[in-house]
This record gives sequence, structure tokens and C-alpha cells, in this order.
Amino acid sequence: MNVFPGTSIVASQRMILDMPVCDFGWADAFAFADEISSLPIGQTVISFLNANNANLMMHDPEYRAVLNRHIVLPDGHGVDLASWLFHGKTFPANLNGTDFVPALMTYMTTPRRVAMIGARPEVLARAAENFRRHAPWHEFIAVADGYFDAAQSDEVMVRVRALKPDILLIAMGSPKQEKWIDRHVGPGHARLVISVGALFDFMAEEVPRASSTVRRLRLEWLHRLVHEPGRLWRRYLLGNPLFIYYILRHKLRGREKTSQIGGHRAGSRSF
Repeated sequence: MNVFPGTSIVASQRMILDMPVCDFGWADAFAFADEISSLPIGQTVISFLNANNANLMMHDPEYRAVLNRHIVLPDGHGVDLASWLFHGKTFPANLNGTDFVPALMTYMTTPRRVAMIGARPEVLARAAENFRRHAPWHEFIAVADGYFDAAQSDEVMVRVRALKPDILLIAMGSPKQEKWIDRHVGPGHARLVISVGALFDFMAEEVPRASSTVRRLRLEWLHRLVHEPGRLWRRYLLGNPLFIYYILRHKLRGREKTSQIGGHRAGSRSF
């Protein structure tokens, strides 16, 4: 792991099921990501922890190890519940990738080159076009859909390197996208890499977002379940109770602690 000097943003972390999760508010999260993407060298990877990802890491040591090499942001009501249970307070912001990344593009006033990998070809193309409408001062480049053969990974990253993007968005679903980033993405591909899950589907309007009222009530998971029951019923109907079991079991075994990134700035979890 190559560590380079970080940003001016100092972050603390809260341990959620033994995974350090940054407790940024929106402003600090935007400032951190903006500064990282402007650095001349190095690379930082941002991933997200929600209830489903937490369930996955509980029985996948490789996935947990990969997340430990990333900057992890809190996503959803589940990790808020865990934070309240372990630390007596919820996270300052729900930094889910579906809201965070488009808002970050708006926040960044300096034009950036953004490479995109993932989703089906037609979804990727529509997502890139809608991103261009959303933040036209940036350049959005659809590099490859998410269904190429694994043997072509290095070839895809050669194309990315030639583009010299500031930001790389990877949408392959968890834990595939995080593991793929860990194996194939490195310094020279982009200063900021973000694993974005289903973001391209939402940006392409392939999947409708819940209303602001539903999101405010923290019921977007129910909205998604109604619209994609075949794909998501296991995640929510089985996964949510499993997550509650994990955090209650963890609570009984001993309270988690808030940790400072001692002596390092937030950008130090880079490679």
C-alpha cells in the first residue's frame, strides 16, 4: 500500500461490526472527495457500508479486508441503527452513493474527467448522458459495461489509463466491484475511485427513485423491494433481520469504540 499525504479534512471513524466507517457530514465528505480528486498523484478508493454489505463482510474475510483498504462511508438506516446502538448517536449524514455521487458532481466546480465502468451497455450510455446533463462542466466517459470477461480486466484498465481520468466510477454490485477494484485498479488510473453499486441504473432512470418523503422516512428499501421483488427480496426480507442479529450479537460481546485516524489525515487510507 502506497500512502501519500492526505487532505486538509480530519476525520474520525466509528467502528461498525469491526469496520471503521467515516463520520463525515455532507460538507466534509464533499470537501474531502473534491480535494482527493485534485491531487497530482496517489489514489483513494471510496466504498459504502450498508446493511447488505455488512452482512456480506461478516462471512467473507476477503471482502472485509478489501473494505479495510478503502475509505468507507455510511449508507442507510441500518448502519445508523448500528451506530446508535454502539455509539449512542447516528451518523451525521446518510452518504449513500445514489445521492452522494450526483451531489458531489454538482459540488465540484473545477471540471473533472470522470470514467465509468459497469451496468448493461445501454444503461451505461444513458447514465453517462444524464450525468452530462446533470453537471455539463465535467466530462463523463463510458469506458466499459460491467459484463466483460474477467480476462479482459487489464485491457479495460489500459483504456482507463489512456483517458487519464480524475475520477473513476465502478458499478458492478457488491462485493464484486470492491474486489475488482482491489485487484485491477491502481495509481495512474484515477486519483479518486468510487464503488457505486446501482447508481448507473438510477441515473439512467432504469429504476425509479423513491419520493423525497419516502426517503426522509428511511423507507427507500421498501420502495426498491416493491419495484424489484425478484432481485431484492432476499436482501431485505432475510438480510435486514440478519443484520439486526449481527449488531445485537456484537453489542452483547462488547461495545464498539469511536476511533480517530490517529496521526493521519483522512486520505491516508489510500493505495
